[in-house]
Formats: sequence, structure tokens, C-alpha cells
Amino acid sequence: MTDKLDGRVALVSGSGRGIGREIALKLASEGARLVINDLDADPANETAEAIRAAGGEAVVCAGSVTEDGFAERFINTGVESFGGLDIIVNNAGYTWDSVVQKMTDEQWQAIIDVHMTAPFRILRAAQPVISAKAKEEAAAGREVFRKVVNISSIAGTGGNPGQINYSAAKAGILGVTRTMAKEWGRYKVNVNAVAFGPIRTRLTEGSADGDSTITVEEKEIKVGVNPDLLSQMERMIPLGRVGTPEEAAGAVYLFCAPESNFISGQHVICGGGFVI
Repeated sequence: MTDKLDGRVALVSGSGRGIGREIALKLASEGARLVINDLDADPANETAEAIRAAGGEAVVCAGSVTEDGFAERFINTGVESFGGLDIIVNNAGYTWDSVVQKMTDEQWQAIIDVHMTAPFRILRAAQPVISAKAKEEAAAGREVFRKVVNISSIAGTGGNPGQINYSAAKAGILGVTRTMAKEWGRYKVNVNAVAFGPIRTRLTEGSADGDSTITVEEKEIKVGVNPDLLSQMERMIPLGRVGTPEEAAGAVYLFCAPESNFISGQHVICGGGFVI
């Protein structure tokens, strides 16, 4: 472990699996104390235990980020467990794809809720804590930077067929990012976004017959990219392959490190040079 984030309190939604888990492990390896969230308690506890086994500190706040009252519970877990709030990574989410004429209202709203409404609620719930801390630090003549990293996608920067809901939500979170950078600059909060290109996770690992699914709140949702299509995508990536969750986490860490203290309202594409 190093100490660039020593003692900082970091909340990472959707951190029981995949990219979120790697983000949490990366921040913990730099000294941050973690609040781990996942829809299911078991993977959240496994991530927290991995952090503790490596000498770090972590607590769990399980549950859906779209639940009423979740945002307040998430923020309060960080404050009550560790006495503060320094980093928020809005990572939780999934895809539920269809072309526009076949997409239901339920599909549309579910994806908007998890990728855009939930981050909005989390940031709203964090405001009183961040505002009070910032005022205390300003009165003491200290400049302390906090970090928000919102997760977007190249579907949000360029669109993607069959993902009108996901593309809209991931474009919307960029608007949230730019607005919050302006609203929270006075609190010394850097608000940025990382837009992922193709990253190898359970949401992209598809089968040839297209029957890969995940269960989200008792709904079976088809996920995955056909292996042949994924192979085609790899050939279009200048670096020659899809990314790993560890590499995705590294991009998020860039916006959490003190070296990014004068960067705000920006997004970076983590996609090996692949853009759409």
C-alpha cells in the first residue's frame, strides 16, 4: 500500500464485482478507507474482506442505488464509520438493451434511474456533509480537495445502436458532471467523468448463442457481446485488445489522486484509442 489517499473516505457504488471492485481495491491500495456497495451483500462483503486482508479499512452498504433512501444511507455509512467524505465514485449500473421500437417504458426508466437519477440523489445527499466540511476548512485557512468521479461510456459520447436508454443516461451523466463541477468548485470538489470503451466484464462477456443473462432485482436481463462482434471491436482498437477492469480502475484513480486537484468538469475516454 502507498499513501496518496491516506485516510481519505471513498464511497464506490457497484463495487462488489467487476470494474467497481477494482476501483475499490485500487483506492484502498493508496490508503483510502472504503464504503463498498453492491446490489447483493455477498459480493460486497467479499470486496470489503479483500481490502481488510490487504491491511485496509472497509465497510459495506449493500442495496440498490435506486431505492428510496439509499443515497442518504450510503452517505451516512461513510460519515458514521469513518467521520467524513472525500471521494464519491458513481459506478453502479447495468445495460438492458433493445432497439427503440421494442424498448419498453420499464427498460428506459430502469436504465435512466440507475445511471443518472441514482448519482444525482447520491450527490444531493452528500451536499450538506461536503458543504459543512468545506466551510470548516476554509475558516481554518486550509484548502482540502474532494473528488467525484462519474462513470460514463463511449455510448454516451457517440451513441450506440440498441442502447438508446444507456446512451441517453451516459450522455446525461456528463451533463451532471459539468454542472456539479461549477456548483461545487466553491467547496474545492473536483468533479470529473471517465467514459469507458470496451472493457472485459460480465456485462460484455457474451456467449455465441446470446443467452448470457444477469439477475437485477428479480429481473433476468440479457447481457454480453457476441464473441465474433467483440473480436471485430478488438481489431478496431488501436491498442489491439479490449481493456481490463484493472485498467479501467486506473483511469478512475487518475481523477482521485491529488495530481488532479486543478482538473474539474472534464471527461476522459478509457478505451485504448477506440472511439465511436
